[in-house]
Amino acid sequence: MDFRTKLHRFTVVPSLTGELAILQQLAYNLWWTWEPEAVELFKRLDIELWQQTRHNPVEMLGILQQTFLEKLAADEGFMTHLKRVENRFREYLEEKTWFGRHYNGSKPMLTAYFSMEFGLHESVPTYSGGLGILAGDHLKSASDLGIPLVGVGLLYRQGYFRQYLNIEGWQQEIYPENDFYNLPLHLERTTDGKPLTIELDLAGRKVSAQLWRLQVGRVPLYLLDSNLEENAPEDREITAQLYSGDQDMRIRQEILLGIGGIRALKLLGIAPNICHMNEGHAAFLALERTRLLMEEYNLRFTEAMEAVRAGNIFTTHTPVDAGIDHFSPDLLEKYLGRYYRALGLSRDEFLALGRQNPKNPHEAFCMAVLALRLAAHANGVSQLHGEVSRKMWRNLWPELPEEQIPITSVTNGVHTKTWLSNEMAALLTRYLGNRWREDPTDQALWRRAVNIPDSELWRTHERCRERLVLFARRRLKEHLTKVGATAKEIATADEVLDPEVLTIGFARRFATYKRGTLLFRDLDRLARLLNDADRPVQIIFAGKAHPQDVEGKELIRQIFQHSLEKRFHNRIVFIEDYDMAVARHLVQGVDVWLNTPRRPFEASGTSGMKVAFNGGLNMSVLDGWWPEGYRGNNGWAIGNGEVYDDIDYQNEVESRAIYDLLEKEVIPLFYDRGTDNVPRGWLGCIKASLQTLCPVFSSERMVEEYTTRMYLESFSQWEKLSADRMALATELARWKGEMHRLWPQVRIGAVEAVATAEVPLGTLIPVTAELTLGAIAPEQLAVELYCGVLDSRGNIIGGELLPLAHAGQSAEGNQLFAGEIECRFCGRYGFMVRVMPCHTELGPVYDQGLMLWG
Repeated sequence: MDFRTKLHRFTVVPSLTGELAILQQLAYNLWWTWEPEAVELFKRLDIELWQQTRHNPVEMLGILQQTFLEKLAADEGFMTHLKRVENRFREYLEEKTWFGRHYNGSKPMLTAYFSMEFGLHESVPTYSGGLGILAGDHLKSASDLGIPLVGVGLLYRQGYFRQYLNIEGWQQEIYPENDFYNLPLHLERTTDGKPLTIELDLAGRKVSAQLWRLQVGRVPLYLLDSNLEENAPEDREITAQLYSGDQDMRIRQEILLGIGGIRALKLLGIAPNICHMNEGHAAFLALERTRLLMEEYNLRFTEAMEAVRAGNIFTTHTPVDAGIDHFSPDLLEKYLGRYYRALGLSRDEFLALGRQNPKNPHEAFCMAVLALRLAAHANGVSQLHGEVSRKMWRNLWPELPEEQIPITSVTNGVHTKTWLSNEMAALLTRYLGNRWREDPTDQALWRRAVNIPDSELWRTHERCRERLVLFARRRLKEHLTKVGATAKEIATADEVLDPEVLTIGFARRFATYKRGTLLFRDLDRLARLLNDADRPVQIIFAGKAHPQDVEGKELIRQIFQHSLEKRFHNRIVFIEDYDMAVARHLVQGVDVWLNTPRRPFEASGTSGMKVAFNGGLNMSVLDGWWPEGYRGNNGWAIGNGEVYDDIDYQNEVESRAIYDLLEKEVIPLFYDRGTDNVPRGWLGCIKASLQTLCPVFSSERMVEEYTTRMYLESFSQWEKLSADRMALATELARWKGEMHRLWPQVRIGAVEAVATAEVPLGTLIPVTAELTLGAIAPEQLAVELYCGVLDSRGNIIGGELLPLAHAGQSAEGNQLFAGEIECRFCGRYGFMVRVMPCHTELGPVYDQGLMLWG
């Protein structure tokens, strides 16, 4: 007998009444995670329990005895503290926000932000690394700025793995079960108290998922959970683990996220007009949005898709094709065959949506390609990554020069208040005022950092470094205890690291391209650097490798083994089980953050940004965000951005560059002290770092940029296309079909430019183009000059587009278009004529096959 069928279930919750009731409300809103006073309030309940629960106030309130909670009401100091936090919470929820001030809150815009993972706090393990942390910071800043936004993701029963190292330093994984009822989660229910559930058809099986809400300040995050008894065992596993399993599991997860996520919002009565896909995992959402419009307005797929595309935004984080999900046609047929046929698509039409070359039957279906085809806006996550992405996906726009490919960039940022130490926050408030908390993007405010007294800045950072060293020792002791070390070995952990020594941090996902062992190519030289009697150095490592990444695990093992060598024993530490709590200690306490990816494989990176806010300095390869951040006086660049074909040679060159930088610049600057033992040159670099990096690399700036450049623009297009029951979307689909039918009639004839072989700078050169248009009217075309300086191979570099206006007919009855080029730069110039369709309401419209160059 299965006794589970006989169980009656109920949930026990803390009984908090009267003035204490607000404690529970605070615990269930992750606003507390970035409000230092709220963190201190929960610590005050029981500091040991705080550590044991991984800083989870919901679990703490469930464990603490009712009598203890009742005594709190009589504790005047605690109640005063509670009232102060409550007032701040109420003020936060009611205050006028950036979006409210600038856009008056009148626009009915609503963005749904979809991500496979969200890193919000260590007590909510729904993240694995940088992508999730970025998504969490995005939600927090959207809340701070008042952006009308909801998050959508999956709720993993085991989340990402917990890491521990065995006695040899080999990574082991454990997957503890998450107790959803002791996390800050609300199960969404119907009016009669039953859980709200959505349903999917997966290979003929009905799969249900219930919806949980996680409140992030003003922003709700909805998470889908398939672990329901009515589901088949294999479908209950869909939300078991993050990034585990084979391709079959991955496609089911992505169908649940994309299609299930849209159905969940509809069930909740939420109708987003903008959907932001954080990576291609959620790209199936575009199909479900299209299906809903087809159903509601009786549209064809092509008609509904025009409106949906206008309301979709895609952010790619991956600079290599191998890091993107590809699915075989058979797998797609298995799970989405009935679905795409219901959309009125043939197998070939559906597969074409995910192929760079729709006519190649051997090409796998790529989720990034699907997202790019079905989103009006696409971006990389740094300027360099934008360039890399345009190169990666140029085959999708074969008629466009690379620089004109419609993939832009929005450089990542970090949520200031989440990652800033209390000590540094207090120092900034003292000398910058309080406004940096509300508007960390104000450059004038950060320029005041120059006024911070050197001695105060130094003492503040020293306290954070000391806290990091104590944390590292405690974690090392815990590791030694677990692996059965002797009492003497455990006691020596108190001698590891020195709170006064130059401390370098290296923590990230251990993928081979991040080159975690680059520092160890010359062990003798490294030992001399670390053990210098007058100017010692120490390094703290942390990070996880993917459970299937044997090479990544080997890098961790090598570092761990080196840390055991006598010459490195007190100077190198590896902290196991890297999570947000470990990250906070590291970014707040290190002096130098080391980053060594192989360029250009780091799409952005954000950990170094967190270090900058805390008065640490970056030393990095010029990859990801660092080419935008490095100014020469605010950190160090490893190399000059060179890329060599020989990887081993690249590693050798850059490892030597690291040693040279440390020996000749970093270490001498850190230990160059005055009589008061304060390193004024070093502090000059810190102040330059604060002034140049902090106002730029915050997630507040990032989310403002997404809002002004993408959300609002996308919303405007959506409004146009969806008005009058999708009238313009329907018309656009018809018009595109007509353009495709008539386009073969368009010809570019004679192109004339009135210019001599050499022309003076500033000259205006008249250009005329003669076109044969067939049945297309002149006003239905955008005729432009693409012009600029030529490189040595005759390619236009940094080209610009100049419009040619309709100028009547030629004697032969062809249409004439005229304009002029202003010669604003010296050098060899060139130009081409470009013709594309132009809609009367939407302006120039690019569709593959509808462009002509002459």
